[in-house]
Amino acid sequence: MANTKSAAKRARQNLRRAERNRAQKTAMRTVVKKAAEPLAKGAAAPAEALKAAIKAISKAGSNHLIHPRQAARRISRLMRAQNKAQQTAKA
Repeated sequence: MANTKSAAKRARQNLRRAERNRAQKTAMRTVVKKAAEPLAKGAAAPAEALKAAIKAISKAGSNHLIHPRQAARRISRLMRAQNKAQQTAKA
């Protein structure tokens, strides 16, 4: 238990922030999953779903919910899968 008022306040803030971060990270995962499901099947993802996923990943990276380089890597992998799916659709 916190010994001072400021430590108690800091503990409350940490709980609120952790809850908010968990919610944002879960929302990001959900949006990414919706964009990645068609890609796993070999079909191109809808443009809106891909755009929402990239936005969510970028936001998570800029807010340090995930490491910024991890955000860049995830976006890169999504786009690579999207481009591959589009190439197979054209061929």
